[in-house]
Amino acid sequence: MTDLYSLDITGAEFSKACGGNTHPDGEACVTLAKIGPDSWPLGDSKRPTAEPLRFTTAELEAAGIAPSRFALSA
Repeated sequence: MTDLYSLDITGAEFSKACGGNTHPDGEACVTLAKIGPDSWPLGDSKRPTAEPLRFTTAELEAAGIAPSRFALSA
């Protein structure tokens, strides 16, 4: 298995999806990009400077996160 954190995300094109729930600071949204055939960094739009967490496609699916919601295909 590839070490997901060794993959370069420089230049990755992130898409944003919002869940509809709100927070005093604004709507809660996450960002997702595809950086390999089975590699996805997932970020928090409220913390844009925080390092995104990285997941495999199976891990995203297990968490109920569909790349199609971000207009991305697995």
